[in-house]
Amino acid sequence: MARITLDNLAHSYRANPTGEQDFALKELNHVWNDGEAYALLGASGCGKSTLLNIISGLLHPSQGRILFGDRDVTHAPTAERNIAQVFQFPVVYDTMTVRQNLAFPLRNRGADPAYIASRVQAIARMIGMESELDHKARGLTADAKQKISLGRGMVREDVNALLFDEPLTVIDPHMKWELRTQLKSLHREFGHTMIYVTHDQTEALTFADKVVVMHDGRVVQIGTPEELFETPQHTFVGYFIGSPGMNVIPARVEGNKAYINGSHIPLGRAYAGLDGDVAIGVRPEYARLSDSEGLPVKLRRVEDVGRHKIVRADFFGQPINIIAPEGATITTDMNRVVFDPAHINVYRDNWRVEGEAA
Repeated sequence: MARITLDNLAHSYRANPTGEQDFALKELNHVWNDGEAYALLGASGCGKSTLLNIISGLLHPSQGRILFGDRDVTHAPTAERNIAQVFQFPVVYDTMTVRQNLAFPLRNRGADPAYIASRVQAIARMIGMESELDHKARGLTADAKQKISLGRGMVREDVNALLFDEPLTVIDPHMKWELRTQLKSLHREFGHTMIYVTHDQTEALTFADKVVVMHDGRVVQIGTPEELFETPQHTFVGYFIGSPGMNVIPARVEGNKAYINGSHIPLGRAYAGLDGDVAIGVRPEYARLSDSEGLPVKLRRVEDVGRHKIVRADFFGQPINIIAPEGATITTDMNRVVFDPAHINVYRDNWRVEGEAA
């Protein structure tokens, strides 16, 4: 297992980058703790796989260093990093049985046959393939082959890190939940450093101790699921995490008030001297409809999703989402929205401003 340090790390696929816009991975300085489970979360093309491939040694960065513990592995080949990587699409040996595929990494390292047998049996049980152990991999379905890939990645107990690059893409939805649960169980049991790349917020939030949110080649926040939900450090985090995402509304902020289209609302903290592109961000969970106070809105529709209702509204051309309790009554005269001041975040140029106690 290893602490992973990213020191002044950046990467461009261009031979001679001339500016930040030429970098697929913009400068990073982060330390990822030994034994924690991280998820790299972001939209396609944001740099997740580039970063994972640099960590694994499949790609050498344009600048900076990567350390495993105190050892600089920036230019070390993958084989010397002692990692296991599982890719988006299954990589298996078709001529081998499931048992032989799972045993391959251990046999390669000369492990004791009795240990190999017991470890393979345990992993097969974990991925639900005990009955197929002696079947050839050829002819198995894509999701079965991906389970073999996952199992082969998890079979070693001595790795510095386990890296997963969108490994559940071809897995059926029911099995996805089971395998995520098994990965969490594996992490609790053995304490491997795990890095899991995904564009699916549910996968990220249910798997990881900490989620690394990436946007446009940059890490915009590293935090627990609660931190990402309550205090998004960038408007992209607010938009990407949550369903629906955070409402972001341009505003003028002075002291402990935000002024929006001729109305003002109270804030839970005080702010001074904010210039640039200023906005407030409020989760739909912290908004409520009213018939007498708040900002004027025009209701467009109500979506009953069972556990709650999602109210779609319009505020001077800006869409606003409000989450109402399942049994809430919504009438036509409820045409105003109130935000909980304690849960309003303030942003300048898309980055959260802390503010002071009001």
